[in-house]
Amino acid sequence: MSVSPLGSWLLGSVHQRDSVLRLRVQLLLTASLVIANLVGIVAVVTLVTIVLPGPSVFVGDLTLVHFVALPAYIVFALVIGVVWGTRRALRTLRWVLEGRLPTERERRATLRVPIRLFRLQAALWFGGTILFTTIYAFELPDAVFKVGFTVGLGGLVVCANAYLLSEFALRPIAARALSSGPAPRRRMVAGVTMRVLMAWALGSGVPLTGLMLVALFALARGDVSATRLSINILVLGGIILVFGFLIVLLMARATVAPIRTVRSALARVQGGDLGAEVVVFDGTELGLLQAGFNRMVDGLRERERIRDLFGRHVGHEVATEALLAKDIELGGEVREVAVLFVDVIGSTTLAATHPPAEVVAVLNRFFAVVVAEVHEHGGSVNKFEGDAALAVFGAPTSVPDPEGQALAAARSMGRRLRAEVTECEAGIGVAAGPAVAGNIGEENRYEYTVIGDPVNEAARLTELAKSVPGRVVASMRAVEHADQAEAGRWTPIDETTLRGRTEPTRVAAPVTETPALSRESAR
Repeated sequence: MSVSPLGSWLLGSVHQRDSVLRLRVQLLLTASLVIANLVGIVAVVTLVTIVLPGPSVFVGDLTLVHFVALPAYIVFALVIGVVWGTRRALRTLRWVLEGRLPTERERRATLRVPIRLFRLQAALWFGGTILFTTIYAFELPDAVFKVGFTVGLGGLVVCANAYLLSEFALRPIAARALSSGPAPRRRMVAGVTMRVLMAWALGSGVPLTGLMLVALFALARGDVSATRLSINILVLGGIILVFGFLIVLLMARATVAPIRTVRSALARVQGGDLGAEVVVFDGTELGLLQAGFNRMVDGLRERERIRDLFGRHVGHEVATEALLAKDIELGGEVREVAVLFVDVIGSTTLAATHPPAEVVAVLNRFFAVVVAEVHEHGGSVNKFEGDAALAVFGAPTSVPDPEGQALAAARSMGRRLRAEVTECEAGIGVAAGPAVAGNIGEENRYEYTVIGDPVNEAARLTELAKSVPGRVVASMRAVEHADQAEAGRWTPIDETTLRGRTEPTRVAAPVTETPALSRESAR
């Protein structure tokens, strides 16, 4: 399901032009404040004149108040509350209109615009409550409490509406403010608690207080009929049901919208998309949740980058084993492995007759073939040594038939190097046997490596391979321990004592390349 970055299509795109953003925010703010005040005025007039019991306010002495003073104050309050309030808010948001990033002070002021509008509406309605309560105290004392409580409760409705609606209208700008600097501190944002209290005041607190006032007025006067009291309760009950539902729905949508954006982005991250990002638009703790999600994904991206670099340096198999291990310890274990050693022939001549950039390019193509074939057959490149590479099959990750996989990799590697890297030749040697595989070094600096007779034997076989056709040889021990299918592709060619060893080694080569070795060249 697609989720709007700002939680509502009404707010437009998060990347809309500054001129469009100004117009949209100004219209939404103006409409929000006008609607909030009109709802409050209609509610007050209805309750005072129709619903609440008590003396009628339509008396001759109050005609001037009803048709001159009251409309004049309503117009004054609307002009101050709507026109001046929105202009003052837009002055706070001038950094958006100027197309620049806000300062820290402007960020704080932007996030506090809804509460400032709340205070402005509260001041206007509080002033109206004092003014008209005073007038009625002189002209119609019996209606003082009815008028005072009704106008005061109506003011609460308007203030809460103004806060919730202006917070919604300012989401696009809040998104820019929250994303233009460091993560906001807790004291910079309003709480979800205030939002819930506003919704409670609008949907339950004010209507239920009105209902209780009806009961109090009825008890105090003693002349309210059961029919009139029933009508009052039904009207106020209907207001509670309708407006309570609408306000709770508005509050729920305002709370759920940022959670939905985070949930949608989480689904993308679970699918492997670490480029997912949430637009931070909520001015409460939910905005901190959105910002926290973005910081979490930044950390995941950084961790994945480090893991990738780590894997490129030491091999992805070694990196995976290291990340899965709870404790990293020096030392190792004896394992049955197959070792493949490959070394460029005449690297000194190559470096002397070609520019350094060309030598590097040739070696990169050379190692690309080596790495591809080793990984294709389940091995890992343990280390690069200048123009040579050491690959291991069976450590750190166990593989079935490591000898057969190493032999198959050697044959395929030899064919590809002859076809794809014609600028140089390489000798390839394969040996197998028990070796110690583990972390060697010091606690602050170590590497994963394989030490043992197969490693030395593979290196010596590589030297031998440089002097025979095909440039690929292996020990018969590796061939004999391989599966029959792969062993059948190799044939013994000679027995020789390799340099630095005391026991003779039986040497094999692929069946298509069966050279005759001289013992002298082997030494």
